[in-house]
Amino acid sequence: MRIAPLANFNSNLRRTMKRFIFPLLFTLILIAAVPVTVLSDTTQEEITYTKLKPEPQHPRVIQLVTQILLRNHYKSMELDDSLSAQVYKNYLEFLDFNKSYFLQSDIDAFKPFRHSFDEFLKKGRLDIPYMIYNTYQQRMAERLEYVFKRLEKPFDFTKDEYFEPFRDSLNWAQSREELEEYWRKRLKNEALSLKIAGKEDDKIHETLIKRYNNLKRRLRQNQSEDVVQLYLNALSYAFDPHTSYFSPKAKDDFKIRMSLSLEGIGARLMTENDYTKVVEIIPGGPADKSGLLKPNDYIVGVGQGEEGEITDVIGWRIDDVVQLIRGHKGTTVRLQILHDPTALLADAEIIRIVRDKVKLEDSGAKADTLHIQRNGQSFVYGVIDIPAFYLDYDAMRKGDPHFKSTTRDVRRLITEMQGNGLDGLILDLRGNGGGFLNEAVNLTGLFIKEGPVVQVKNSRGDIKEEEDRNPAVFYDGPLAVLVDDFSASASEIFAAAIQDYQRGVIIGNQTFGKGTVQNAVDLNRYFPGSKFKYGQIKLTIAKFYRVNGGSTQNKGVIPDITIPSRFKHNEVGESARENALLWDQIKPAIYVPEKTVSPELIERLAREHDIRFSTDSVFVAFADKINKERNKKRPKRFSLNLEKRMAERNEKKEKDKKKDDKEPDWTLIESGNILSDWILINKDSGR
Repeated sequence: MRIAPLANFNSNLRRTMKRFIFPLLFTLILIAAVPVTVLSDTTQEEITYTKLKPEPQHPRVIQLVTQILLRNHYKSMELDDSLSAQVYKNYLEFLDFNKSYFLQSDIDAFKPFRHSFDEFLKKGRLDIPYMIYNTYQQRMAERLEYVFKRLEKPFDFTKDEYFEPFRDSLNWAQSREELEEYWRKRLKNEALSLKIAGKEDDKIHETLIKRYNNLKRRLRQNQSEDVVQLYLNALSYAFDPHTSYFSPKAKDDFKIRMSLSLEGIGARLMTENDYTKVVEIIPGGPADKSGLLKPNDYIVGVGQGEEGEITDVIGWRIDDVVQLIRGHKGTTVRLQILHDPTALLADAEIIRIVRDKVKLEDSGAKADTLHIQRNGQSFVYGVIDIPAFYLDYDAMRKGDPHFKSTTRDVRRLITEMQGNGLDGLILDLRGNGGGFLNEAVNLTGLFIKEGPVVQVKNSRGDIKEEEDRNPAVFYDGPLAVLVDDFSASASEIFAAAIQDYQRGVIIGNQTFGKGTVQNAVDLNRYFPGSKFKYGQIKLTIAKFYRVNGGSTQNKGVIPDITIPSRFKHNEVGESARENALLWDQIKPAIYVPEKTVSPELIERLAREHDIRFSTDSVFVAFADKINKERNKKRPKRFSLNLEKRMAERNEKKEKDKKKDDKEPDWTLIESGNILSDWILINKDSGR
């Protein structure tokens, strides 16, 4: 297999599946394709779903994907009881991560098969996976039946009781009554949120009925191939979080979404626990330009135009939400967003974004200047924000001499700024999730003479060096590279090379740690002429290693000078992902460090930085604020008493008033201070 040309930071499978509520997206069952009806005493529509059976091609898909993973994945694994147990565990978690549907009696019935999934995979046997899904869907229907009955009764918001939404660390419910108590409080919490938002009782009832009708509709919309996708992802996730299987339908949907992804608001979305979560803001897109929508925001409502009614989208399929948000260029979409899914609906903010196309030139590198006063001297630094390592591949292939790329844009921006005088350069890679590997190599080449930039090791142990062959150095002045927890993949390759060559100072936070390479395999190539579609497998086939021999995988890049972060690396980085490949090292490449930045200089710069952050009131306050946010614990339970909940909300609003949304970028300012220290230290030493 060839190594894919992209070193993309792919949102990991755990985030998009374990918490992705696959249970609600893929609802299928064994036995026969016949409708099942769960009777309800309410006036709502009957709760129906269809029992499905595997299609003729599915056993072959199971066997083929299993063989490909075992033979070609970077991580060598045996098809044994240990792998079987992992597949079993993943499958149950993908179905019911929050333990809101299955009973302990169901788990007891499934457990005898825990060590049999290796044989099932080998033989392409699907009866047990479908049986488990059958039980899941039945439990969902029972929960919905309870929901609609309970919604016919009013809630008492004067009682002093609490809702605990997170059940993943608890045992499975022993009885229906235990689950119904959880669902009663869940419904009450949703109703309370709507009440505090100002809705009347009849509107609260209407909203919740619509919300759960959406969930009910999901039971009728899924196909047999969806359960195969879920099952094979339970297998692929056992290898690593960046390996996944796409069913034919999912593959086709993805292609359609990609072809349309440049029209709309420029945001990538996923489903998490009934909410539509913003995963990524596309640089240069309408959402990015507005500054109103951020990663990890939750979209709970969508309205069309300036006056259109806000449609509640909690519990909706992600495809349906995307269809509401997407629209013609120049039209307005209103989004109702929460910054925390546990917040009350009353605290939701309504934002307006004008739809547009995301243009490559809008998502390219941008330049600015930073002015710093130190010791009576003025310094001017060029700041280049690099949102991704991009390349207009089609234009380059067609021979367009003006094709866009990260390296070409950065070269041009440096030239323009140098004409106005420049004391140093800051490359801002914060939030840069990666992109084209060649661009990371070429960009490194602007700052070093020549030599290897990154090593790539495949599953056979073969090592290939990607290198800069141009001996010219385009920029040789003081250089700082800003990174954070979400700088990943190609960003880490560039930052690691600059650090290993001792060419610049790396400032910020430990990077994400995505140091693996994925390749997509179209399964239809194995069945030429078949009338069936077989989908696609994306699997990890190689790892990246620095020129010093250390991997960027899991560990990422440790900055020379660390700035306080509100995130904990072991909670947001690659190391937080279950089954993530581990850090290791290989033999260093042969390279000659530039030695622009010596270890002694880094030590002095770090010392000056520490003094500022311990004595300068501005930086002390900044660090204190960040550390408080970092250590803030998420509440595990929420009051269902109206009076108490209102008091909590009012207290939060008072605290929010004190926040300054226009606070300066202290990390960027500090990078200017560090470069100024560098220049002054060199001047004092006569360099």
